[in-house]
Amino acid sequence: MVILNCEGELLTLVNLLDIRDFLMASSENDSDCELDVALVEGAVLSRQDEEKLKKIRERSKTLVAMGTCAVWGGVAAMDRGVDRMKLVEQVYGAMGRSYDSRPARALHEVVKVDLSLTGCPIEKAEFLSAAAHLLNGNPPLFVPYTVCAECKTRENNCLLTESGEACRGPLTAAGCNARCPELRVACVGCRGPAEDINIGAALATYAEKGTGPEEVARKLGTFAPSGAWGEV
Repeated sequence: MVILNCEGELLTLVNLLDIRDFLMASSENDSDCELDVALVEGAVLSRQDEEKLKKIRERSKTLVAMGTCAVWGGVAAMDRGVDRMKLVEQVYGAMGRSYDSRPARALHEVVKVDLSLTGCPIEKAEFLSAAAHLLNGNPPLFVPYTVCAECKTRENNCLLTESGEACRGPLTAAGCNARCPELRVACVGCRGPAEDINIGAALATYAEKGTGPEEVARKLGTFAPSGAWGEV
């Protein structure tokens, strides 16, 4: 939907890209042709998903995990530690055991991923930048810092240190221009962990403001496995 909502840029994209398989945008798709770049969204939730992903990997020179579910597993991966069949049966009854349902996995847990474009949803500006880099034959450049850095750039008062809210901005990958903190809503970590985060310092600050490590781990595990954030 973010791609289709590129509005003024969409016609330029269509002219620059030879789109072969985009179910949401076209009724005519080639699901067998070779691809220079495959943008794949969503977590792997079933045997069918796994088989389809492996086929896409085989026919693609470059595979891009697009969105937090594809990059980290997302909300769908929150129940990975629960007995899957028991969970499905609780929801669907006895017939649930016949469903093709598996614990959610990120794409990189199943196939080789060349690039990752995170976000829930992805950011329009990041997608357009990544597309431009790929068209030029270069790997996209993504910012390595945290949402906190963007928040400070926008001169927002800190929700963590000043209000005591368990804002995940100090740990979360930037790229959203601190959209939620700008609206005085604490970051929920929907973009997953940033590079080289200082988890120790963050935990100390959270504890000082009344949020213990168990609660922090639970909150961080909403969009990415808690282990992806470091030792919590």
